[in-house]
Amino acid sequence: MAKHVDYYVSLMSPWTFLGAQRIEAITARHGATMTIWPVDFGTIFPASGGLPLPKRAPQRQAYRMMELKRWREYLDIPLTLQPRFFPCNELPAANCVIALREQGRGADAIRLAHAVLRGVWMEERDVGDIPTLSTMLGEVGLDAEAVLAASRAADIVQRRETDTKCALDRGVFGAPSYVIDQEIFWGQDRLPILVDHLTG
Repeated sequence: MAKHVDYYVSLMSPWTFLGAQRIEAITARHGATMTIWPVDFGTIFPASGGLPLPKRAPQRQAYRMMELKRWREYLDIPLTLQPRFFPCNELPAANCVIALREQGRGADAIRLAHAVLRGVWMEERDVGDIPTLSTMLGEVGLDAEAVLAASRAADIVQRRETDTKCALDRGVFGAPSYVIDQEIFWGQDRLPILVDHLTG
């Protein structure tokens, strides 16, 4: 029986970006299905003992930068260490991803989320700017006007809050988190272990 991955992301997370292509390839290769959940880590962090980046100790911030450099080189993925538009407002893009997912268009939702991550970490685009987001929707083959309209519906805005609470209830505390059944794999560096779980 094919396994299912619940994919919890922040659209501002460089770690989510570094794992994006690989999680798509892994699930495709192993015949697994995947649902994306762009939840609010601004709510999850304080509820789970985490701190937003600006409030972390200088040592932790310095180590984060060191790790980003290492993983950028190890994976050979172009990544801007200090992108011009980071952080920015991820809510409009997150709501677009949710709207697509709720329409049963899971592949489109993932494709858009990964385009947004590239926009932040490779292309230095302000993905919180609606005209920029509209252009990006068109670039991935979506009807920008229709998706943006759907993303503004009250039930979509509420859905993100509900999804965030559900993530906390499941034990999710960081991005990316890949959840199979009740087992959480936190971080793109856990992907080799996730592969073992899919094949075990």
